[in-house]
Amino acid sequence: MQSVHFDPELLDILRSARHVAAFTGAGVSAESGIPTFRDAQTGLWAKYRAEDLATPEAFRRDPATVWNWYAWRRELMREVKPNPGHLAIAALERLVPRVTVITQNVDGLHARAGSTEVIELHGNIWHNLCVDCRTPAPEEALGDGAPPACPHCGGHIRPGVVWFGESLPAAAWTRAAEVLETADVFFCIGTSSLVEPAASLPRHARSCGRTVIQVNPEATGHDEIAQYILRGKSGEVLPALLKAAWPHVG
Repeated sequence: MQSVHFDPELLDILRSARHVAAFTGAGVSAESGIPTFRDAQTGLWAKYRAEDLATPEAFRRDPATVWNWYAWRRELMREVKPNPGHLAIAALERLVPRVTVITQNVDGLHARAGSTEVIELHGNIWHNLCVDCRTPAPEEALGDGAPPACPHCGGHIRPGVVWFGESLPAAAWTRAAEVLETADVFFCIGTSSLVEPAASLPRHARSCGRTVIQVNPEATGHDEIAQYILRGKSGEVLPALLKAAWPHVG
């Protein structure tokens, strides 16, 4: 990668930060080879609408199809590894006192990269729970069937993700809002700013007086509220940014 120049003021802000928040979207996962929800609708799945695969109504109407869609997506993700963007965010924990990841992604790659404080706004595809009694169901405990039956009440097991038309988990949303009260720096990384209410977080961060840094190959609605715009992929921009801010850290 060619040398990148960063604003010295930005580097000073980052070095002096006490709490950094990293708000991440599908673009970060795409750099690991995970297709976005829409891009994954190929082959057998191309004939389905999102409403047929990722809504509570679809699951009630045709639980087998919805379950198999998520089982197929898990297989796509199983061999995928965190990319340099994930690793750079995790590495920040060694450089500033506190780093919180707020992600719209459901793949669990931030935790696998080593990030220790991760708020998953849209859930986690590796988690499952019963639609009736809400008991968590670890993957290794799942029985046969599409979907499997809950061992506690016999209800259907569903993926632990947020579907279209569902509210974000209250605990995760509350934690994300609390982060904005203490974070000095708010990164907005690889997200298109289209999905509400998560897309409101960068605007709220700016209104709270935080330094908002946009990292994205393309322009998005976040450009207008970001003080710094770093154009490029997170796996290229973030490692270079850390190296520029802390040149003597390996």
